[in-house]
Amino acid sequence: MAGIAFDAVGKVYGGETRAIADVSLDIGDGEFVVLVGPSGCGKSTLLRMVAGLEEITEGDIMIGDRVVNDVAPKDRDIAMVFQNYALYPHMTVRDNMAFGLKLRRTPKKEIAARVEEAARILEITDFLNRKPKALSGGQRQRVAMGRAIVREPAAFLMDEPLSNLDAKLRVQMRSELGLLHTRLGTTTLYVTHDQVEAMTMGDRVAVLKAVADASESNLQQIAAPRELYDRPVNLFVAGFIGSPAMNFVYASVDAAGDPASVRFGPHSLAAAPDSLPEGVADRSGQEIVLGVRPEAFEIRSAAGAGGSSMNVDIDLVEQLGSEAYVHFKVPVPPVVTADIEALLADEGSDTKSLGNETRFTARVNPDHAPKAGRPAELVVDTAKLHFFDKETGDAI
Repeated sequence: MAGIAFDAVGKVYGGETRAIADVSLDIGDGEFVVLVGPSGCGKSTLLRMVAGLEEITEGDIMIGDRVVNDVAPKDRDIAMVFQNYALYPHMTVRDNMAFGLKLRRTPKKEIAARVEEAARILEITDFLNRKPKALSGGQRQRVAMGRAIVREPAAFLMDEPLSNLDAKLRVQMRSELGLLHTRLGTTTLYVTHDQVEAMTMGDRVAVLKAVADASESNLQQIAAPRELYDRPVNLFVAGFIGSPAMNFVYASVDAAGDPASVRFGPHSLAAAPDSLPEGVADRSGQEIVLGVRPEAFEIRSAAGAGGSSMNVDIDLVEQLGSEAYVHFKVPVPPVVTADIEALLADEGSDTKSLGNETRFTARVNPDHAPKAGRPAELVVDTAKLHFFDKETGDAI
């Protein structure tokens, strides 16, 4: 096994199209790191550069203690699992799994032993003599994993390996990949656009965004999943991580009182001064961006007495069984920053679609969910508020 390191890595296509800028990242030996971000943010490009399938324009990539910029893919001691499985249709499962070892002229007895062991781990022993067309999508994905495992590489590279599976099977395979990594302990770099995959599988998660030039890095933040969720470094990370997404609104803070107040539109939330992040009090009276995650809300009847609250008119209620999403609007112009524009563009929308009101989503107790078209009182956990600089988008 070996770690993977990116040192100021950049990639430019055709001398003018910037895909990667100034990415520096250390992945420890045996660590499972997930690269996540919207389409076009460079996550698959980074993976392909590690594999040797893309040339590096700037910087260095190391696998273990060796710089691999000019090392041929076959000599990098990595195994890649692709989105489309890339199995040979005319070969049996056994032959697909053994193919890479045969190319290396590994002894037949060792090949057989490795294939049998990988098949046992992945529970595909009964399928070894079948061809890929006779397998389900989940079984084909296991074969692709088995082909990687038998090579006993220094690192696994996985490019959205679960994206072709249905929702139920994706959940099952997520847990199985996690158990597999625990058992093997092989360094793994995993690419996905699915934040749920990222948060549930990664020891650490690296959030990337697209860049137009070399003035900033694609890498926005890398941290353990909970830290990423609780302490996003900027609006982009805060808006990308979490489902439903964090609510943003222009607000001001009056830190002079006890309690302090956070005001936006007709609403004012009372907050204990010591619950405000360091630096927020210094912005007292200034306009900032307030972030509130949907789960920071609760319906008054479920929350009980006390707490800071806001009265709103409910537009829509989505009942999901274990929870309910309540949608409402606040009469404040929507937050528009470069990062928010990027997120909107990824969803095929633009700032004109935002209108003159800010839409909010609250995640509440489904047994107490209000009816659409009626007023409701929502209690807000002010200890879970997030604050961002209006100009830079950085967390305060």
